[in-house]
Amino acid sequence: MSLNAEAAPHSPTGTGNFARPSRRRPDELRAVTLERGVVKYAEGSCLVKFGDTHVLVTATLEDKLPPWLKGQARGWITAEYGMLPRATLERTRREASAGRQGGRTLEIQRLIGRSLRAVVDLEALAERQITIDCDVIQADGGTRTAAITGGWIALRDCMNWMRAREMLRRDPIRDHVAAVSCGICEATAVLDLDYAEDSEAETDANFVMTGNGSLVEVQATAEKTPFSEAALTSLLALARTGIAKLLELQKIAVM
Repeated sequence: MSLNAEAAPHSPTGTGNFARPSRRRPDELRAVTLERGVVKYAEGSCLVKFGDTHVLVTATLEDKLPPWLKGQARGWITAEYGMLPRATLERTRREASAGRQGGRTLEIQRLIGRSLRAVVDLEALAERQITIDCDVIQADGGTRTAAITGGWIALRDCMNWMRAREMLRRDPIRDHVAAVSCGICEATAVLDLDYAEDSEAETDANFVMTGNGSLVEVQATAEKTPFSEAALTSLLALARTGIAKLLELQKIAVM
């Protein structure tokens, strides 16, 4: 069964005159699609598209825990992230052939795991682990934010799968969580950067937020020149606008 929620880019009031390569307004998301139930064998799955960034996310339930968690009467949510060799313009060598994961990969999969655990009651999951696998099929900026947003869908469907089999006493998911990138390009704050913008941005930021508006994580980096507190505030405002739309799409997808 395949269900999806999608939205074309919207055009609310802009925040500057910067001409984006995609012709989007500064506060405009790319076209976003969340398609559920795309993998036959997984307990939960989602094909998430943020414009030309496409990520396949699956959720796998296992009756095992990391050794350090055994006997603590709670479960665990973890994530793995990888990029297919031709997800990018030039072939990227598989990390498995190199014998180890790169620092960027480890950083991203830890971020995904932290983001999803932030909205899960791990005690309600009991002593089980859910692994969220995020495979980037095509990369055009914002792969980690797409993975988090689609990861919540896959996790939600995995929990539904468990509830249908009476494996849970209560729903472990306490809230939604989604993520979006923002940046400063030519002194203009812009939402949801694609690769062309991300590679040239003066400031690059990722925001992860819950459905009630709380912040889970903020990653902000000055790529060229330091940014002000006012600039960070403007990026946060853009992120709230974008994540509100992503949360709406999540709710539509799981209806």
